[in-house]
Amino acid sequence: MLLPTESRLQLTPDLNICRILNGMWQVSGAHGHIQPQAAIQAMFQYMDAGFTTWDLADHYGPAEDFIGEFRHQLIATRGKEALANLQAFTKWVPRPRKITKKIVEENINISLRRMQVESLDLIQFHWWEYNDKNYLDALRFMAELQTEGKIKHLALTNFDTKHLQIIINAGIKIVSNQVQFSLVDRRPEVAMVEFCHEHNIKLLTYGTVCGGFLSEKYLGQPEPRNFDLATASLRKYKNMIDAWGGWQLFQELLVTLKDIADKYGVSIANIAVRYILDKPAVGGVIVGARLGVSEHIENNAKVFSFSLAQEDCDRIDQVSQKSRDLYKIIGDCGDEYRR
Repeated sequence: MLLPTESRLQLTPDLNICRILNGMWQVSGAHGHIQPQAAIQAMFQYMDAGFTTWDLADHYGPAEDFIGEFRHQLIATRGKEALANLQAFTKWVPRPRKITKKIVEENINISLRRMQVESLDLIQFHWWEYNDKNYLDALRFMAELQTEGKIKHLALTNFDTKHLQIIINAGIKIVSNQVQFSLVDRRPEVAMVEFCHEHNIKLLTYGTVCGGFLSEKYLGQPEPRNFDLATASLRKYKNMIDAWGGWQLFQELLVTLKDIADKYGVSIANIAVRYILDKPAVGGVIVGARLGVSEHIENNAKVFSFSLAQEDCDRIDQVSQKSRDLYKIIGDCGDEYRR
C-alpha cells in the first residue's frame, strides 16, 4: 500500500511531508504503556505505507529517543539513503525566563543527540506566557542556530494570531504553526487561517479526530463519564465537546458524518480529517499513533481516496452552526494553555 501523490506537500523547497503526520504524544505515558521494540517495528510499517512524517516533542517521554533508534535501525537495515524518506518534527517548550543563546543551544543539542541527527528538520516552539517577552530572544537565538546549521526550519506550536504577527514583524521566518483544529474546534477559521494564508505559513493541526471521539465507536452511545475516559486525549477532548455544545449535538454531528462516510465507503474519522485538510493554509493533520498498541494505517490512507462534495461540507456546517462560539469562550488558538 503506497499513498497517492496528493498525500504529499512541499512544505519548503527542501522539505516534502506526508499530509497526515504520525503524532507521538501517545508514547508520553499519558496513554498507557508503550513497548519500545514493538513501537519501533510499528514505525517501519507507517514508513513503508507512506506515512513518513512524525510529530513529537522534547517532553513526549521517549519520543525523541524512538526517532533516534528508528534512524539507527533504518541505516542498519536499509542504508543511509533510507533516511531521505523520514521527516521528524520536534518541539522545544521552555519555561518562561530570561533566555540566553547558551540555554537555547544546550536544549537543541539534547534533541539532536536523542534523535541522532546533525540538524533538526523542523523545531516547533511553544511559550507559556506572552507577557514575558523573552520568547522573541529565544526565537532569535534559534534563528542563529538555523544559520549555523543545527536547525533547518523554525515553526511554532499554539501561538495565537496576534503573537504570530509580532514574530513575523520581528523578521523571524516561520514555516508552520501547530494548532487545535477540528469540526468541534473551528477557532482557527476566525483569524489564524487567513493570516497564515497571506503569509505562506502552514497550519499543522491536532485534535482533528478529537482523540478518537470522531469515530463510529461513539456513535449512538450514551455520554461517557470521567472514569470511562482512559486516556489523556479522551479527557481533553471531552471537555472541548462539552464547551462546544454537549453530547446531544455531538451525536447529531456523528450521525451526519456517518451518513457522508457511508456515501464514500470510508470512516467518520476519514471525513473529519478530509474536511480540515481541505481548509486554506492547512498543510497537514496530526493523527495520534499508539505505536505497537493499535494501528490505523489502512484507515488513515483512505483519507486520500475521495474528495468531499460541497453539499457534504454544507451539511456539516449546518450542524456546526448550532454550536457555541469557542472563540468567544476560550479565545484564539492556544489560549486554553495560557489562562
